[in-house]
Amino acid sequence: MRQYPHLYIDGRWTEPTEPREIELIDPTREEVFARVALGSAADVDRAVAAARRAFESFSTTSADDRIALIDRIIDVYESHIDEFSELIAREVGIPVSNHAQVTGPAEHMRVARDLLREYPFEARVGGAIVRREPVGVCALISPWNWPIQTGVIKLIYALAAGCTIVSKPSLNSAGSGVLLAQVLHEAGVPPGVFNLVSGTGREVGDALSHHPGVDMISFTGSTDAGKVVGAAAAGTVKRVCLELGGKSANIVLPDADLENAARWNIQRCFFNAGQSCHAPSRMLVHESQVEQVVPFLVDEAQRFRLGDPLESSTTMGPVVSAAQFKSIRDHIQSGLDEGARLVTGGLERPDGLNQGYFVQPTVFTGVTPDMTIAREEVFGPVLAVLTYRDEDDALRIANDSPFGLGGYVFGGQRENARRVVNGLRAGRISFNGAATDSYTPMGGYKQSGIGRSMGSLGLEEYLEVKSVYGFEDEAQALPTLFG
Repeated sequence: MRQYPHLYIDGRWTEPTEPREIELIDPTREEVFARVALGSAADVDRAVAAARRAFESFSTTSADDRIALIDRIIDVYESHIDEFSELIAREVGIPVSNHAQVTGPAEHMRVARDLLREYPFEARVGGAIVRREPVGVCALISPWNWPIQTGVIKLIYALAAGCTIVSKPSLNSAGSGVLLAQVLHEAGVPPGVFNLVSGTGREVGDALSHHPGVDMISFTGSTDAGKVVGAAAAGTVKRVCLELGGKSANIVLPDADLENAARWNIQRCFFNAGQSCHAPSRMLVHESQVEQVVPFLVDEAQRFRLGDPLESSTTMGPVVSAAQFKSIRDHIQSGLDEGARLVTGGLERPDGLNQGYFVQPTVFTGVTPDMTIAREEVFGPVLAVLTYRDEDDALRIANDSPFGLGGYVFGGQRENARRVVNGLRAGRISFNGAATDSYTPMGGYKQSGIGRSMGSLGLEEYLEVKSVYGFEDEAQALPTLFG
């Protein structure tokens, strides 16, 4: 039994104001494997006060000082990679074979560090100086599906900007949040610059969202929860950065390599057991070609090796919790009830896995745009295949969604594919499976969010803008902001 009895406030491990804890369930074994401390609004007050005190000095540190700090964090983090990998396998069922979950955070740290070396915190517009300064105390609320990487992206850009932090990890992945706090402690982050308060969204998340001492809140999670955070933050006019839900479409054009498109879609959609906000969970295929892609979809879906995430041969673990398991199965049932055609997977547990929250990789064809599995974010290994008549019809179907986080296009003729790419209303689009870039911004249109993370635009989420007049001579020595 693992014990996480402390919060991290003002550079010290401390017990919560009220002695409370919650049990964490191993989703593979369906048994308690850890207990974690539950913070309260009183603990949020303590953490915010510590962050406000630390902001006075940390906000004035030089970029070189913050670069050196990030380098120390990278070194300590990399010494704990195996520990992180084993822990998230136990917490949320992410297989140890999923190396991106633990190696990706270090890469994002390096990107933030390298941007910091060249970012112009002061620039010239005419004879004026436009100055960027840290926004203040930032509340960072992270999800469980990328339990380390999402938290790292938030905190490393906040630190790069010169902000101080109160972090709340998801309770499902609270142990990895504690380990990340330990990394920052070992790296010598000054007291009060980073604080960790684990707890429920209803109590700790709500206290952070309403707190007058918090200047900015960055939240990643469901759209419904993001609406609550945004409404609460409005009371004190906080800056809000939200990365929310998605129902991303992959438009497969008639001249695409159908096998490549189908196999890639399965791998990308079912990565992380489908628990990814950018998953291409709607695949749009021309009505004359849908039967050609089905064998590739089925074959690729059946290649996943389900099992214990601690085993190196496993490529898909369980979903995170009993509640998530039920929600996914309810969505599969809705597909059956509403007349979609099940071509692989389904409601039954995978063969030989009678314990654990395991869901079969599931593919439906014959899905229409009004069906539940075509409109709601399932957040599990379930793919809905829809058909379209022509490109305009494909764009209409793809954009007919309250979400706009990601999008994908497969095609042969690049000029025509670019027209389709430009027509998608989403924040990040990939053509023919092109890899994303950690220097580029990530975020969504519509109800998929507000603001951006990663890269220079991600850094600017943590910066205020100040215009300064009367220092024309100093301004002439600065880079020009607008050409």
